[in-house]
Formats: sequence, structure tokens, C-alpha cells
Amino acid sequence: MPSQGVRLLTADLLYTGEGSGVQDGGVVLQEGRVLALGGAEALRSRFPGVGEERAGRVIAPPPVNAHTHLDLSLLSFRALPYHRWVMEHVGANLHRSGREGAEVGLRAIRASAVAAAGDITELPGVMEFLLREGDVPGVAYWQVFEPNPSRADETFRRTVEQLRALRRLERPGGMRVGLSPHATYTVSHRLHRLLAEFARDEGLPMQIHASEPPTESRMFRTGSGPLAAKFLEVMSPLTLEDVLGRAPDPGLTPVAHLADLGVLDARPTLVHMVNVTEDDVQTVAQAGCAVVTCPRSNRALECGVFPWALYGRHGVEVALGTDSVASGETLDLHDELAFARQAHAAVDEVTLVRAAVRGGRHALGEPAVTLREGDAWNPAFAWPDR
Repeated sequence: MPSQGVRLLTADLLYTGEGSGVQDGGVVLQEGRVLALGGAEALRSRFPGVGEERAGRVIAPPPVNAHTHLDLSLLSFRALPYHRWVMEHVGANLHRSGREGAEVGLRAIRASAVAAAGDITELPGVMEFLLREGDVPGVAYWQVFEPNPSRADETFRRTVEQLRALRRLERPGGMRVGLSPHATYTVSHRLHRLLAEFARDEGLPMQIHASEPPTESRMFRTGSGPLAAKFLEVMSPLTLEDVLGRAPDPGLTPVAHLADLGVLDARPTLVHMVNVTEDDVQTVAQAGCAVVTCPRSNRALECGVFPWALYGRHGVEVALGTDSVASGETLDLHDELAFARQAHAAVDEVTLVRAAVRGGRHALGEPAVTLREGDAWNPAFAWPDR
């Protein structure tokens, strides 16, 4: 007779947080603790007659949403080419971004049962809210825009002051302060260097949007295209050479630009990274940088398909993020994972789940976790079917 209160939960995949996972796996629970785990058939033999139920598609430690813009949570979802989405949707609705949106977004993050999240904002009130009141661990990244190199030193000085004040608000178990130079082309070459050196010296986690739409890569190669035109229109009289500290070149990529500036020495997490070359991926691997992909946002903003196999060949740690409600529809990482299964049909389930768990924790600098015998059972270990 089985012991009273013992039950077997099964799933298509058991991923403990390490290794290659167990297909048709399960866990045996007793009095709220993990008594055993492994292949479901072996567990049935070991514990005959135990009550069995399906937990869901996956049993694993709770996932991590490695990239969000919570303060955009009051915006509607809109699919547009990236250069139009930034100006016509986000830019036109900046009055709707702020703390209220961040509160709505944080509630959605909490409801999705993630273990941690990474959020990016340039709004002081949102940063202070996340650090003072947020109850989800992870990183709140202070975002910096300033393409004009003549303002680099003053922007850097103000940024350092802001970051030091914000770090005093950190709480045990809450979000930590990070730094996000917005993108490869919206921060001047001088400011990129200053921010990366500061982050490296201070041990600050970093995220940078890089190689997102194909028009970004075109900008670096030729100085032309719709994103370059929009950017230069807004930034006039600055030229791309002013911003980048070099002229566009057929051999230049956003990743190569960051590497040449020494930014990758700070080991930032690079977000999106869709339109890359093999040399780019090798460079990222050698620098030890993690990468975050947001498949639904990539689709909506016509960025292309993330080359997952290429990153796998070079051993780059990949994480998953939802980006924003405005580009990804929801902040639920399980929705993101369900879409990733379709968009990346050639990528096996273990790789996707590993990205959501281990990759996400690595990207945010959170300690790795594993599901082991003797652990207390958390209902969030049973991932919902999507």
C-alpha cells in the first residue's frame, strides 16, 4: 500500500534546472515535499499504486521574464515595422506611460508566476516604485538616451548620481538596480564607453537593445534606410558619424560597434539580437554576454526570426522576454513560450525551457536554481499548458 498523502505528478518534460531534462517525467510528492523525481515509468514502478495526475506540459523551476517594459502596459498592442512603431505608437503615447502602467504590468508579471523579471525604464517614478514596492526579484534597469557626444560627460555625471541614489532603495528580495544604454545608435560612442566602464567597475548589470530590426543593421552598413532616416530627422543636425564616432561601413554591424568601443567588456545582456552575422555571435560568445529573445515582439515589429541554432552552436546563453504589451500582447512568459514553440519549431522543448529558466537567471545575474528531492513543492513548478 502506498504511504498516505503520496501522489505522482507527471508532465511531458521534467527539467530540474540543470542537465538535458527528462521526457515523460514526474515528481512524487509527500506532505508538500518532493520525495522523488525522474522518469514517470520508473516512478510508477518505484511507487506502485500511488495516485497519479497530470501536472501539465512542463515541470520545472518557475521561469524568468528577462526583458520587459512595464511602464508601457497601458498601451494597446500594435504591429508595425519597428521604425514606425517607435514613432507612431510609443512616441505618440508617451503620456500613457508611467507608474500606473508599471503597476498594471507588475501585477501581470506576478500573476504569470515567474521567479524574476528584468524591466527597463527611464522614468524616475517607475524606478522608485519598483525598488520600493515591487515584490518580484530581478533587475530594474535605468535607461539612458543621449546620441549627442557633446552632452556625454554631463549625461554621464547625472546618470551616476541617479544610479547611486537609486541603489540606496534596493531591498533584500526585491529588484536590484541595473543600467541600460538604450540601443547601439541612441547613445553616443563616448557615452557608451563611459557607461560601460562605470557598470563594469561598479558590478552593475546591463542590458542593451541591439541588432533588433534589419533596418538597424542597414544603418550601420550604409547609413541609409527608414530607421536611419527617422533617427536623423529627429536628431538633426547630428550625423551618424557624430553619434557613432565613425562612418557607416559595409563591414560594420551593431555588435562590432559595441565590441570596438569596449562595451562588451562589461558583459551586458544584449536584447533581441535578431539580425546578426556569425562573426557577431562569435564575438558575443567570446565576451561571455547573454542574449534575450522576444519572439512575439520580433514578429509584430517585423524584425525577423531569431537565429537560435546559430547561438546554440557557439554556446551563447539565451533567455526569453516578453518585451512590452505594446509589442508582445501580454507579459505572460508562458504565452511567449507557447509562441516560441511555433516560431522556432526546429528548437527542442528542453532548449526553450532551459532558456526560460537557466538562461533567464543567467541574464539577470540571479543565482541558478534546481529542483531536488526534499524541496518544498511550489505549484508554480507545474507550468500551465499553452
